[in-house]
Amino acid sequence: MDKLKVPGKPFQISKRAIWEAWEKVKANKGAPGVDGQTIVEFESDPKNNLFKIWNRMSSGAYFPPPVRAVEIEKAHGGGTRILGVPTVADRIAQTVVALELEVKVEPIFHIDSYGYRPKRSAHDAVTACRQRCWKTDWVIDLDIRRFFDSVPWDLVVKAVEANTDLPWVVLYVKRWLKAPLMLPDGSLQIRDRGTPQGSSVSPVLANLFLHYAFDPWMAREFPGVAFERYVDDAVVHCVSEAQADHVLGALQMRMREVGLELHPDKTRIVYCKDSNRRGSNEHTVFTFLGFTFRGPSGALEVGEDVHRLQSGDQ
Repeated sequence: MDKLKVPGKPFQISKRAIWEAWEKVKANKGAPGVDGQTIVEFESDPKNNLFKIWNRMSSGAYFPPPVRAVEIEKAHGGGTRILGVPTVADRIAQTVVALELEVKVEPIFHIDSYGYRPKRSAHDAVTACRQRCWKTDWVIDLDIRRFFDSVPWDLVVKAVEANTDLPWVVLYVKRWLKAPLMLPDGSLQIRDRGTPQGSSVSPVLANLFLHYAFDPWMAREFPGVAFERYVDDAVVHCVSEAQADHVLGALQMRMREVGLELHPDKTRIVYCKDSNRRGSNEHTVFTFLGFTFRGPSGALEVGEDVHRLQSGDQ
């Protein structure tokens, strides 16, 4: 039946796609959303629960519930951030769309985009960054301010439309973008931009947006300038301070063009100082994905992060 047009169903979504999404969500575990339903509770009647998702998505009648907002400490200090926790059923529906998009966009993504991609990891990004620190003296430690809270919806949808001919993918992306956050006090926060961290579809939407906003733009405007990007966290390698100043200025303008802003305090030009490079600059240390880079030769700071890198823990 999956391969045939189902009467009364405008969207042809296979039941196999729903099942594969469920298997992925189940493996990732995760907390319950606003309905309080756990993975274990959903699994008590998977056939009926999955049929409901398929039936509603195929008919165009699937509307996501609010996303539960949870405040958590940032992994490497620096305060807290809001994590959006969808319901189990909503994570499954989002994963159906995320997997559909991933097939289309993975082949076009930049080789130095590492975040939330198959067969790529923070370990790979940090390793590439360290190797490039040996070759160039200057880096731009780049931080996009409140990226997941600020990314413009119209440009996200435009990027999705450029990479799928399936109207249901676009429809459900639009609905997820508009889903409100349910705050701890039970009130709903209506949003007009952003895509909540914690949702299953946000990683591929973020990478797709930044693919157009950052990766090919860098390759076009500054060929030969290497970078590593892990979603909204990036390091750009420059041969001189003058080049770093020029690239940073252009990046600030580019981010404004796409509705974003570089964090004024966290974005810095850093000199890769070591025993053979003794120039001076206000900043000679930077942190990328929780790993602190300092001399000699871009060495990682001795400590827990190095042990994680050496063990391959991601």
